Amino acid sequence: MSAALESVNLAAGVTGNLGSIGYGLAAIGPGVGVGIIFGNGTQALARQPEAAGLIRTNQIMGFAFCEALALIGIVMGFLFRT
Repeated sequence: MSAALESVNLAAGVTGNLGSIGYGLAAIGPGVGVGIIFGNGTQALARQPEAAGLIRTNQIMGFAFCEALALIGIVMGFLFRT
């Protein structure tokens, strides 16, 4: 029980902009998503080179959506400032 109270007191003592921690956590998802998109896109191009145009288009759109999530994450840090 003592360790739990100590960790609560430690967390209560944290000061500063916690939005940067929130953005760091929010950037994990888009980073993983971009890796999955381009990894699977490379595999698809290797398996079916004749569909390269369609695969690249879908890759670029997926990349844009993942990066939009990262930008939303950085904006939320500024909007929900306490």
